Amino acid sequence: MKTSERIASASRILIKVGSSSITGENHFNLDKIVDLSAALIALGKDVIVVSSGAIATAAPFIGLTVKAEDLPTSQALASIGQAKLMSRYEKSLERHNLMPGQILLTVENLDQEVTSLNALRALERLLEIKVLPIINENDSVATNEIRFGDNDQLAARVSRLAKVNLMILLSDVDGLYSKPPQEEGSEHIPVVVFGSDLSWVEVSGTSTGYGTGGALTKLSAAKLATEASVGVILTSSESVSQLIEGDCKHTWFEPGPKS
Repeated sequence: MKTSERIASASRILIKVGSSSITGENHFNLDKIVDLSAALIALGKDVIVVSSGAIATAAPFIGLTVKAEDLPTSQALASIGQAKLMSRYEKSLERHNLMPGQILLTVENLDQEVTSLNALRALERLLEIKVLPIINENDSVATNEIRFGDNDQLAARVSRLAKVNLMILLSDVDGLYSKPPQEEGSEHIPVVVFGSDLSWVEVSGTSTGYGTGGALTKLSAAKLATEASVGVILTSSESVSQLIEGDCKHTWFEPGPKS
């Protein structure tokens, strides 16, 4: 099935994009994410964006070129960069007469019933008034011991909370491979049937630069989402413009049965 067909059948869609996909030399991809979101909203769909990029956005402004290793610096960068990141989304969304609504979450917010329900109410209201929710981890107050660690996990948990039909995981690569795609003999996996044993797949745990994800976190997030009956498309951020009107190389994680 084409990605356009999978998208057409979903009424509520979450798009997750990582730092490396929308910052630095790939900064232009943010407009593509916004264009996709606006097109989906125009089709009458609820759209949620989980976006990394705050720390990577802030670093150049204060002269940092490598990922901060100490927590206070990371927290300060997140505080500076989140405002600048939202400004980028706001400017891009203005082209479609839309506006963003920021939601910053911590592990505790989603672990506790009261705060998770409050977050859901805010999210539902933003969707109702046609404001695009932009969600990120609240890195300025998160600790090393208690945090999502990557926004793939955050995206999966928000997908479950908001009863999303489809999660689109955007990455530096165009799907899941049998081993890291740069290695000889690596094969693209087009479909992962729900409940499949993927222990044979060789994956890396982290990526380069400011991102904290990688194939391992994508797999973990896909498992969490599909167990909640959320279908998952994993593809490259470069393929965004092809998702809605045609098809692109991707991996489809089949959702589990509705409970």
